[in-house]
Amino acid sequence: MSIQHSSNHPFHLVDQSPWPLLGAFAALTLTTGLVKWFHHFTMDLLNLGLLCIVLVMIQWWRDVTREGTFQGHHTYAVSLGLRWGMILFIASEVLFFVSFFWAFFHSSLSPAVDIGSCWPPQGIKVFNPFQIPLLNTAILLASGVTITWAHHGLMSSNHDQCKQGLLVTVVLGLYFTALQALEYYEASFTIADAIYGSTFFVATGFHGLHVIIGTTFLLVCLIRHLKHHFTVSHHFGFEAAAWYWHFVDVVWLFLYVSIYWWGG
Repeated sequence: MSIQHSSNHPFHLVDQSPWPLLGAFAALTLTTGLVKWFHHFTMDLLNLGLLCIVLVMIQWWRDVTREGTFQGHHTYAVSLGLRWGMILFIASEVLFFVSFFWAFFHSSLSPAVDIGSCWPPQGIKVFNPFQIPLLNTAILLASGVTITWAHHGLMSSNHDQCKQGLLVTVVLGLYFTALQALEYYEASFTIADAIYGSTFFVATGFHGLHVIIGTTFLLVCLIRHLKHHFTVSHHFGFEAAAWYWHFVDVVWLFLYVSIYWWGG
């Protein structure tokens, strides 16, 4: 005889899942592959780690989608907890980037004798802030408009408008990443060129990584929207992606003004 368990609370007690443990092993493989790539210039272990990460992501997100969309586990109380979790996560990301800005301004406002007592250091040919960086700024500002347009379409039950807004935002994110890759390729300095190279590539590189993550986030939302997973009253996954994307936009504005324009 089967016994059905019923809960008298609105919270979601998740089932046992293999994905956290497998995700940890995938992350370990990825970081080990990075070290091997740095020292031995082979990417076999790195590619294996990336493949494992992608597979875990697909299956873990699949389970979360099932829990929230089809099984009804994401009640109001659960949704509220997810919202606060996303807010605190973005707050931690803000402090993550504050550390990079701190390092940049610490070095640029009072340049050391070792780098010629000037900023940028002698021998560093910086980027023109009114070329690719300005174009990337326009791209991200435009993407902020399109994601807001998509959200408006979702709230007004306009399926096509939401789809078009998400699609355009994803394309703009990919365009930004391609332009930043081109910028890195044409750079006349590297991450090893004094404190300027270190702060520039670490700050802009981590922002570029966040753009890639945000683009993936929005692409998943687009796929879910095409499958009619979102409704006017139940679409926190979309809202979380939009919050994250706006955070990426704001960080880029600070990067552009401080590192590209003022710091250059």
